[in-house]
Amino acid sequence: MSSTEAEFISIEICAGAGGQAIGLHAAGFRHLALVEIDKHAAETLRRNIDSRADWAWEKQHCDLRHGDVNDFKPLVDVKRGDRLLKRGELDLLAGGVPCPPFSHAGKQLGKSDERDLFPRMLDLVEELHPRAVMIENVRGILDPKFSDYRDFIKARLEGGTYRDEDGSLVKDEGLGYVVCHWGLLEASDFGVPQLRPRAILVAIHEDVLLEGRADEYQWPASTHEDAVSVVEALEKSMCARYEAYYDGPRDQEARAAYARWHTKATERHEELKAKGGAGIAPTLVGGSKKHGGADLGPSRAKAAWKQLGVSGLGVANDPETCKKKESEDRDLFGIDGPMLTVEQAAIIQGFPKDWIFDGGKTAQYRQVGNAFPPPVAEAVGRSIMDVLKAARERDAQNS
Repeated sequence: MSSTEAEFISIEICAGAGGQAIGLHAAGFRHLALVEIDKHAAETLRRNIDSRADWAWEKQHCDLRHGDVNDFKPLVDVKRGDRLLKRGELDLLAGGVPCPPFSHAGKQLGKSDERDLFPRMLDLVEELHPRAVMIENVRGILDPKFSDYRDFIKARLEGGTYRDEDGSLVKDEGLGYVVCHWGLLEASDFGVPQLRPRAILVAIHEDVLLEGRADEYQWPASTHEDAVSVVEALEKSMCARYEAYYDGPRDQEARAAYARWHTKATERHEELKAKGGAGIAPTLVGGSKKHGGADLGPSRAKAAWKQLGVSGLGVANDPETCKKKESEDRDLFGIDGPMLTVEQAAIIQGFPKDWIFDGGKTAQYRQVGNAFPPPVAEAVGRSIMDVLKAARERDAQNS
């Protein structure tokens, strides 16, 4: 299994607003296709690809698919240059498959949940035969109750046995991959000011690994010795929101409100730092279309935000809309502190400051809340890229 093309190419399913795509792009992958079912998230991807100079390759080559991944047929739909993509040509197949089947906040139905897309991901692995596979999910997938299901996924990839739903043992020959690691990464270890553990599976084809050895792959190490706090991450943007009211009728109120937020967030950070922690945000949640407007999570999350001087009861309008709708009392001057804007929630997730989100406020926030933090995706992408580059160098020497 050799790879001699200049670019390292990837396909990502369930791409969302681009959190994983941003990280993998920064790691050096070029996206041949991005598949996303949500219309606003798909438009977010399109708008950013069209407008960003550093995504010029994707603008020319990326097949942006708005639709159900179950209907995605990459060897029929996706082109590589002037011809269709062939089996075995892809460097990386990645995806953040839906988390509700395994989320602690849900019913944890696992394989019985109709939203479970692990089987579809595995079908695409068989169809595309990529050199590497990366799958992201919530930490719940690693719970003991899903051990049989994890065995099924590993057996499907690298061969082995697993216990089926009826209790019988099933043997699978596998697809020729080595599951190099399946573990948790904490976003705060990579400069993301948020408590966001994610379960990451990395599998690499045995022909790519040196002598098929899993230890050629190195799990990402933390890039930040000290966590980035919420006050550090939001200081500049929060100041700008209040500065819009300086030297006007609400000047003193705005200055006092900003100082109050900054003091409270700083004190909370120092309090937690003294205990060996940091004043990082609780996990952002995007919610679902079945439930009302956006907020910053369940009661426990709202309480944590309140200790950081932020109201978690909703999401603030952007500054321009805030003035137009005169929503300052709710968005900036509430008794529990300011609400976050979508832009600030994106900062908490580690998105680039200039990333564009499509749709109304709630649609935008859901895209942000459901995202995989780009810095974490970049770290995993780089760890995979190291193996692929080493294999490509060996192939070049052998040829």
